[in-house]
Amino acid sequence: MILEKIAELQKEVEQLKARNAEEVEQLRQKYLSRKGVITELMNDFRQVPAEEKKTVGMKINVLKQLAQERIALLKQETEVQEQADEAVDLTRTPYPTPLGTRHPLTIVTNEIIDIFSRMGFVLADGPEVEDDLHVFTKMNFAADHPARDMQDTFFVSQHPNDVTKNILLRSHTSSVQARVMEHMHTADGLLTAPIRVICPGRVYRNEAITARAHCFFHQVEGLYIDKNVSFTDLKQVLLSFAREMFGPDTKIRLRPSYFPFTEPSAEMDISCFICGGEGCGFCKHTGWVEILGCGMVDPNVLEKCGIDPNIYSGYAFGMGVERITNLKYRVSDLRMFSENDTRFLREFESA
Repeated sequence: MILEKIAELQKEVEQLKARNAEEVEQLRQKYLSRKGVITELMNDFRQVPAEEKKTVGMKINVLKQLAQERIALLKQETEVQEQADEAVDLTRTPYPTPLGTRHPLTIVTNEIIDIFSRMGFVLADGPEVEDDLHVFTKMNFAADHPARDMQDTFFVSQHPNDVTKNILLRSHTSSVQARVMEHMHTADGLLTAPIRVICPGRVYRNEAITARAHCFFHQVEGLYIDKNVSFTDLKQVLLSFAREMFGPDTKIRLRPSYFPFTEPSAEMDISCFICGGEGCGFCKHTGWVEILGCGMVDPNVLEKCGIDPNIYSGYAFGMGVERITNLKYRVSDLRMFSENDTRFLREFESA
């Protein structure tokens, strides 16, 4: 009878479980205390016949040791779990953690890169903290150009006696074009290979932050330099881009403009895809929406970057990613792009 009871208790002890220190203590009192189950077995042991005492005694000791080891293990496990629970950051988002989504600027940037990559353009990158030489001087900006003033540009350090040594936050990604050009030619001004790159990145300008302007934003600029490159090549590339980005029925128009690094220069408009060019509030009833600037690379820029302008020509273009994103998704406030408002970002989960 006592052997059967020991066997049942052994199976019971092997399956003991506890969720916290309080339950472990309850198990200890139940099996190992002075009034516990194993102590009662020891009292019953007195009535066991002499010839069975050795066998029964050994089994009781085995049961007691098993109970001690099992309860000690449960105690250790609950202590580890309690320490882990105390280390939990209660400010974290509760489970299940919602999946994130790509930022609208990332979505549009990737789409622009994909379109131009299929035309043969490759990615180029450069530093955001730049020198005046690559941002302005090699881009044909005059020494007294307003862009070099403190009210327009964020300077890290300035050298009054030599502006080319000024260090600043780049105000356009044209500095990447300058770096690409100066590394893609031989000593006699010949290109080692045709240049066809796009340069996406963040740029900085000293402007008041409003719904229509920000002190930092994103650009994608393109550059193509080779022999016999014409304005017609530029126009066809931009027309193909506009139709890929805004729809196959999109029309473009080029208006004369001025940029220090291109000549001739132009602003490009697309036909309003909301009203189909008939005129609406979005396009200010003109039927056209401006999206980018472009032009033929000024020979002075080629020469400053070590490329022979008598042999090579090229075109360049640049667009603001926020501008394109506004057109595609009709975001009225530029500040929304950098405020990390999850309600705003969740609107692009399916994009």
